[in-house]
Amino acid sequence: MDRTPSWRTSGIYPRPPRLEPAAQKLRILFAGRVIAATTAGFRVLETSHPPVYYLPPSAFTGCVLTPASGASVCEWKGSAQYWSIRVDNRVAERAGWSYPKPTEGFALIRDYLAVYAGRMDACFVGGEAATPQPGGFYGGWVTRNLKGPFKGMLGSMSW
Repeated sequence: MDRTPSWRTSGIYPRPPRLEPAAQKLRILFAGRVIAATTAGFRVLETSHPPVYYLPPSAFTGCVLTPASGASVCEWKGSAQYWSIRVDNRVAERAGWSYPKPTEGFALIRDYLAVYAGRMDACFVGGEAATPQPGGFYGGWVTRNLKGPFKGMLGSMSW
């Protein structure tokens, strides 16, 4: 049972971020098919961000994942590796990322993948389609029980 209140503001999420099991099934659609589904995901909760969901590599059965160029560093999780997602002739470049060597506090998501909701056809938390976190850098999934403001919105870079 999901114990999340009927709504929650992203401002109450902690800093440093908190890692916890996702309470609901996660599902990702791309190129007209389900490319990933799991009840074994995690979410990262961080101040001013909607949750970022991480799925185990075994959840991605309907696509091909290929390493993508570039990298980034999270002060909390470590160095990220990026992934492109392919289904037949459709490719979403740098659509996901993972932490092959995360920091100790995030060891549970080693090699798990997070996906930018805006680069997929749809991402679901339980039965609800999530909307992408504003901006192009952050990868949170916004659901109707969550209120912003969210990092990534116009004017939020100095937060």
